[in-house]
Amino acid sequence: MYVVIMAGGGGTRLRPMSTVTRPKPFLPLLPTGETLLQRTVARLHGPELDLPPRSVTVVASAAYGPLVRAQVPDAEVLVEPEGRNTAAAIALATLAIDRDDDDVMVVLPADHHIDPAREGKFRAILAAAAAGLAGHPFRIDLPLVTLGVRPTGPSVQYGYLLPRHEAGTEIAGIRAYPLAAFREKPAPEEAERLVAEPGVAWNAGMFLWRRRAIREALDRYAAPLFGAVRRGLANGDLAAAYATLGARSIDYEVMEPAAADARVVMGAMDVGWTDVGTWPALLDVLGANGVDGGVVEAGEPIDAALEDLMIVRTGGGIAIREGAGGTITADQPTAVLHGARAARSIVQGLLDRCAAAEAHS
Repeated sequence: MYVVIMAGGGGTRLRPMSTVTRPKPFLPLLPTGETLLQRTVARLHGPELDLPPRSVTVVASAAYGPLVRAQVPDAEVLVEPEGRNTAAAIALATLAIDRDDDDVMVVLPADHHIDPAREGKFRAILAAAAAGLAGHPFRIDLPLVTLGVRPTGPSVQYGYLLPRHEAGTEIAGIRAYPLAAFREKPAPEEAERLVAEPGVAWNAGMFLWRRRAIREALDRYAAPLFGAVRRGLANGDLAAAYATLGARSIDYEVMEPAAADARVVMGAMDVGWTDVGTWPALLDVLGANGVDGGVVEAGEPIDAALEDLMIVRTGGGIAIREGAGGTITADQPTAVLHGARAARSIVQGLLDRCAAAEAHS
């Protein structure tokens, strides 16, 4: 088994803290002072998952290569000329990382969070999925496996995985299903309906497959993209190849058509997962429950009550402003955190960690 971690994404929903030069995966968001990337790599090491040396590779665009090397020096780094979303990153990893075609590749995002008390369970699920789901489940040749998270509510922030529930069974200790379809982030009414359906899961963007399975799938469903990356590697001009690519996700490019062809298997997991993709999600991880809100763009109105906080960039860095009631107009991207005043110390600690990281970069 080997692991590919995708360190892309701009983290725009965590502005103004997340920036183009230091996006979400590279920020010390956690109380331990770790970045999400550092925790993602550290989480893989434990008795439940016996990874051989040099088996973790981080894929990142050239702009973030130095950050990856500084934060996870024991990981291999595979540099893309520029970010082109997850389909290109996975295609590059599939071709550039030289492994046996029957080795299992695990693909993880760099910016997710898992309950620390359940990290051992997460490693055990990866090991079991590699042993039981990447072979020949449900009589599927060369299956593509996606790991789905049990929903805790009707979220509109995540995509959904719709399994063939009647065909579900236990495989290697994991509840597994043939996948019927992917569903993009839904409207509130559809989210309510989806979470009521048995077996439905959130799409965590975590995959595993044998190397030959993803190579065959990319050839079948994304031949122009896969061919361009292959030629770029062969002729030593990956930058020119990437310049021809659109920014396409692996879900859209490969997994959705593969699910329609009954070639995708879903393994269910409950490990306290979140993608830490919004301010409320991040503050919930940090212990400030019940905060709502998000990023308001420049020129848009801000309604900030007395119990609210606003996060802005100033000449001196990132600062907190308290809501005073009434409506003002944002003059820059501003995080408006409704009900966060009671958690000001948590917010300040977060900003202090990120400011220190910026100062030392």
